[in-house]
Amino acid sequence: MNRNICHLLLLVSLFGVAQKNETISNKNYFIIPEVFVGKTHPANNGFPELELNKGVSIHLGTSQENNAQEWAYRLRYPKTGIAFTFTDYGNNKYVGYSFSLMPFLEYGLFKKKFNEQLKMNIGLGSSYFTQEYNGTTYSYNNIIDNNNRAISTRFTWAFKAFLYYDVLNERKASWRLGAGFHHQSNGHTSLPNQGLNTFLLSISRHSEIKTKKKESIEDNLIKNKNFEKSIENYFSFRSGFGINVLSEMYNDKKPVYTLAASYGKILNKTFKIGVGFYYRYYDSFNTFIKNDQELIIEQFNHFTENAFKYSTSYGVFVTSELYLGHVGIEVDLGYNIYKPFYEVEWKLQQGFYWDFYNSDGTYETRYVYGELNSKYQLKKSILTRLGLKYYLFNNNENPNHNIFVGATLNANLGQADFTELNIGYVYRFGIKLKK
Repeated sequence: MNRNICHLLLLVSLFGVAQKNETISNKNYFIIPEVFVGKTHPANNGFPELELNKGVSIHLGTSQENNAQEWAYRLRYPKTGIAFTFTDYGNNKYVGYSFSLMPFLEYGLFKKKFNEQLKMNIGLGSSYFTQEYNGTTYSYNNIIDNNNRAISTRFTWAFKAFLYYDVLNERKASWRLGAGFHHQSNGHTSLPNQGLNTFLLSISRHSEIKTKKKESIEDNLIKNKNFEKSIENYFSFRSGFGINVLSEMYNDKKPVYTLAASYGKILNKTFKIGVGFYYRYYDSFNTFIKNDQELIIEQFNHFTENAFKYSTSYGVFVTSELYLGHVGIEVDLGYNIYKPFYEVEWKLQQGFYWDFYNSDGTYETRYVYGELNSKYQLKKSILTRLGLKYYLFNNNENPNHNIFVGATLNANLGQADFTELNIGYVYRFGIKLKK
């Protein structure tokens, strides 16, 4: 099964199960149809000409006002659910359409100032594209028609961030205006992978399907003030299996194996912060070294003395996570202490083909390797991770032992490195109430 299909199924199932808990006596469901228009930024020079981006979304989910779990109280009773989205990018021949599924979290901003009318909606999931880059370009009068280097796989990661503002409130529904953006990329599982970034405006109608009278957020905050502040230490260990490619010239999918451990604190059973150490092995690096490629022979011949060593990396990171019952939303920021092969990777990915005539009149094409610069130094040093986890036991129950599975996008300072599925274990040392 395509790897992106796997993480799509995982992401969708995570949020569906996350809200199941015996402590919730009733739920208030909602449906939000949305229409949006905007502009997709060209992903590369010669990108196909685009008309307006346009599409529709259906948000289905649950309002958490009647949720008795502590995370709902700490987050001031947000909304959770899944967004189903269809997008027309304005060029159906070369860019096509996408169908997306994105689990989301929606919460109020500056509630007192804006009277609960302003909301932030964050979603992370997967998209399916009807068109992809196939390695072929066509030109007419030096205008490249089919040069969509944004998407090279049918399935991609999908991310959305929107601000919504209620403009008209009816008895059972409200109309709202929105502004935000969508992003799609494949997590470096195939190149090219420039990704698509679209800025959008929208109008939507929020309708609630009430199963029982909903308590107000203010009533719940007062009722649940008996939640005492707490803190506890934790230790976590995870291993992962990822997929990446080295460059467009060496575009075979190869595995990435990871190990990591972290230690830190969990606040109020909802917020986790810690520090950790990671180790990774890239099979694509090892293969390139062992195949005695020209770049290795000319500039990095010492790599051949120990191909495995120079195919690894390790470093430290700061990890943060938001617990939503069975689900965790994780964001990490780290520093690569050792990643020697990244110089080779950079030279390959930033290079270009140069066509020229020799002095004897013969025509030749050479590949010119990329130059190292300040951007290279930053991307070699800084790593980021963004992903979702599903825990076997509900974190609101404060289990001493827990197991999780997750899907994660790993990056070098925002530039995708590899897509990963991981499994891990968390041990809590015991909760302490804060005075």
